[in-house]
Amino acid sequence: MNKNTILFLAFSALTIFVWSFFIAPQKQRQQQPQVKQEQVEEKRRSSSDLQSEPISLKSADTKTLKENIKIEEEEFNIETEKYKASFSNRGAAVLSWSIKEKNGEWIDLVLPQAAPVMANFPGSNYKIVSKSNEKIVFEHVSHEGWKITKTYLLSPDSYMHNLNITLEKINEESSLPRIELEWGPGIGTDLKEMKENISVTRVIAYTAAKPGKLKKLKKEAEQAALFRWAALDNRYFLAAFIPEKSIDFDQITPSRIDKKHPYSMTLTAVAPKDSEKKEYSINFYLGPKGYAYLKTYDLGLEKAVDFGFFGFLSKIAFAVLNFFHGLTGNFGWAIIILTVILQILLMPLTLKSLKSAAAMKRVQPMIKEIQEKYKGNPQRLNAEMLNIYKTQKVNPLGGCLPMLLQLPIFWAFFQMLRNSYELRNEGWILWVKDLSAADQFMHFGAYNLNLLPLIMGLGMFFQQKMTAATSDPTQKKIMYIMPVVFTLMFWTFPSGLVLYWLTNSVISMIEQYFIIKKDEAKVKHV
Repeated sequence: MNKNTILFLAFSALTIFVWSFFIAPQKQRQQQPQVKQEQVEEKRRSSSDLQSEPISLKSADTKTLKENIKIEEEEFNIETEKYKASFSNRGAAVLSWSIKEKNGEWIDLVLPQAAPVMANFPGSNYKIVSKSNEKIVFEHVSHEGWKITKTYLLSPDSYMHNLNITLEKINEESSLPRIELEWGPGIGTDLKEMKENISVTRVIAYTAAKPGKLKKLKKEAEQAALFRWAALDNRYFLAAFIPEKSIDFDQITPSRIDKKHPYSMTLTAVAPKDSEKKEYSINFYLGPKGYAYLKTYDLGLEKAVDFGFFGFLSKIAFAVLNFFHGLTGNFGWAIIILTVILQILLMPLTLKSLKSAAAMKRVQPMIKEIQEKYKGNPQRLNAEMLNIYKTQKVNPLGGCLPMLLQLPIFWAFFQMLRNSYELRNEGWILWVKDLSAADQFMHFGAYNLNLLPLIMGLGMFFQQKMTAATSDPTQKKIMYIMPVVFTLMFWTFPSGLVLYWLTNSVISMIEQYFIIKKDEAKVKHV
C-alpha cells in the first residue's frame, strides 16, 4: 500500500472519527437527567383545574362533579405480544410503555424522569369508564363547567394506536380549555445505547406539502398545520404523533433544560371556539424504527431512520442486504455476500489502485538511488524522480482517486449498519450476537475484548507488509501504526461494519497477492 493510499485511509478514518465524535452531537456520560421538582409542581399547578371556583351547574352535573372529586388515583397495566403499558387515571396519562424486542427483552420508551406522558390536566383524577387491551376510556368533569373524555384505542398487534379527546360544555357560561400532548424529556432505549441517548434524541417533523421533507426542530416552535406528523426519537425507537386533522393543532414545540438533558416535544391544539363540543383525534406510533416496517404505513415515518448524507446509497445497500438475508436467513452472511459483489463491481478501480501501489513498490530502489545521488540538489532530484515516473509509467496519485471513490460506499454502509433496526440483535456466528453493536468477545470487568477489530487490524498489518512501497523509516512507522489506529477506531463500531471491512480487506489481500506476483514476473522478464 503506497503512501497516498495510506494517507487516504488515514483521512477517511479521521473523517469518520471527527464526524462521529465531534461534528455529530457529542456523546454524554450515562446519566439519568433530572427535572427539577419545583418545575414539575409548577407544571401540574398550571395544568390543574382543581383550584378554580365552581360555576353553577345542573343538579345532575353537580352530582357527577362530586363523584369526580372523590376519585382516588389509580394505576393499571395492559399487555400484548408486542407491548405492555401502564396507565394512570391522574391526567389520563401513560406511565410506561415497553415494547418487546426480538431477543425477548422489554424496552421502556418512557424514561423514569419523563413519566407521566400524554397527560391532560395532570392535577385531576379521571373516572375510568372502561378498560381493556383494546380500549380505555377516561372521563373528567371540571369545576369550570366542561367535561373531557379521553379514549385510547389500542391495537394489540401493531405499534400504531389512536387517542381521541372530546371536550364538551356542561354549562353555557363555561369556555373550553386548550389542550396539549407532551412526550419527554427523552425516549427510552436499552442500557448499551443509554450512554449516547441524550446526544441522539431529536424532535423531528415531516412536512405535509409534497415532496415531504424531514425537519429537525431544536428551539423555535413550528406551525403544526405545516407538518404531517411530529415525533421524538433516538437511534432505534420512535414516538410519533399523526393528527387526523392537522388544522386542529397549532404548534409543535421542542424544549430541553440544557445540553445535558434530552429534548421534550409538546403538541398544542388550536384553542376551541365558542362551541358546545370539540373533538380531537390523533394517531400515535410507539415502537422501533424498522425502515421496512415504517414504510408500510405510507406516512413518511421511515424518513426518521437516519441513513446519512449518502442516504440513497444506504437505501440501495439496505434493500440488497434484505434480499440476501431472505436467501441466507443470516444478516452476517448477507453482509459478506454483498461485500463480495461490491468488490467485483469495484474491481476496475481496485485493480488500478493496487497496480499503482505495486508499481510504486517496484520503482522504490530507483527512487532511493537518486535520492542518495542528488540529496544536495533538490531541483535535480525532483526532475529525476519525475523522469522515473514517466519512463516507468507510474502515477504516484494513481492509487488515491480509486480509493476516494469508494469512500461514499463505505460511509453509506456505516450509516446503514449503525442505524438499521432490522440488524439490531441479529447475530452472525459464534460470539457475534448483535451486528448493530460491537462484538464483545470477552469481558474483563468493565473492559470488553472485541475480537473482530483485532482480526481486522492484523489483516491490515499483513496487507501493509505486502505492499510497503517506501524505504523511509518514518513512513514505515506510520504505515505500521495505521493498523493500530484503525483497530482502535473500529473497536466500538458495529460488528456488521467491522465484518464488512474485514471481508473487504481479505478480498483486497488476495487481489494484491496476484498483482504483486504478476508485477514481479514482469520485472524478471525485463
